[in-house]
Amino acid sequence: MSESDAITIYQPAEDSYLLDKILRQEIPSLIKSNPDIRFLEIGAGSGILLETAKDLGIKDKNIFATDINQEAVSHCQELGFSNCILSDLFKEVEGQYNIIVFNPPYLPRDKDNLEPAESQLATTGGASGSEIINKFLGQAKDYLEENGKIYLLTSSLTEEIDWKDYHQKLLGKEKLFMEELFVWELGL
Repeated sequence: MSESDAITIYQPAEDSYLLDKILRQEIPSLIKSNPDIRFLEIGAGSGILLETAKDLGIKDKNIFATDINQEAVSHCQELGFSNCILSDLFKEVEGQYNIIVFNPPYLPRDKDNLEPAESQLATTGGASGSEIINKFLGQAKDYLEENGKIYLLTSSLTEEIDWKDYHQKLLGKEKLFMEELFVWELGL
């Protein structure tokens, strides 16, 4: 990865590592019951969770991803994830998946507007922090296999999440200095 990529591709942090930990706990039993599981990550960024899916035994041909950032898409393709495409959420996605993962931009917009625009794309989910999450939740049901699972990360700073008709199960949380992170399993 070049130095410029490191600046524009979202790099793993506490949120990515918490989601990684939960996926490592959950995916093995899902693969055991379905060896041909189809995995989709929305917002693949650095590809850390794609690597996790591969490490856990999901077949390469069944690992799919999107990102809104072409540099992230190119980076993930260079890592060997050829099914990574440029897309705003599900706009270019086809098919249905057993697992959909999303580590979204979840922070409310900086009221003082001090955050750089490049950083906002990866971290800011709108005025309340939930606008992108709510858009994702509205679209995801059309791409989720029957009995499929969504793994979604949110923050205690995220306000006004519209959970729609999803069943929610809290799988993990981590307290940070200014916030608490949560990983949810969602199903229909």
